[in-house]
Amino acid sequence: MYMKVFLSWSGSRSKEVAEILGDWLGDVIQAVEPWISSDISKGTRGDEKIATELKKAKVGIICVTPENLKENWIMFEAGALSNTDASVCTFLLDLKPTEIEPPLAQFQHTQVEKKDVQKLVVDINHVVEKVGERSLDAKRLDNIFNRRWPDLEKELNKIVKSEAKPYKEIRSDRELLEEILEIVRRQGEVPGFFGGTSLF
Repeated sequence: MYMKVFLSWSGSRSKEVAEILGDWLGDVIQAVEPWISSDISKGTRGDEKIATELKKAKVGIICVTPENLKENWIMFEAGALSNTDASVCTFLLDLKPTEIEPPLAQFQHTQVEKKDVQKLVVDINHVVEKVGERSLDAKRLDNIFNRRWPDLEKELNKIVKSEAKPYKEIRSDRELLEEILEIVRRQGEVPGFFGGTSLF
């Protein structure tokens, strides 16, 4: 069995961060199974799959960039995760914690800095242990992290230097909000998104 880590994204650079971070986390802590919505197979009902994965997640990482700070989808997934027993944090690219406004401001933030990312990895490993999966001992985790950190830093720095591509939401705001409401109803939650928040 693996522990599910849900990576939320919106926009091209945020998606790149989620994909790179997810692959890297799976290599560092092999007991975790990172999941992002770009993993949805063709022919699968996307909203149902996302709702299912949100329920399974024990850790949620919201990949935030200057381009998606106000995106409805980021807000929805953060809220949906906070209404479960998942530990939730934001992963900031090209942003400082002081630039994050509520409701995302209530979460613990991780910046693209070695010490900060290492703290995130240690916290995820603790959640792995808490849910009864096979966690790594501190020394082994430290060794693996130090070996793999340069790879992650290199890839994230490429994204930092890349130009943000315009992100056009195909669906209208109304369509998106109706989909969000439908997913919330399926989860049996009420749209008071940020009650009962679980943080690292």
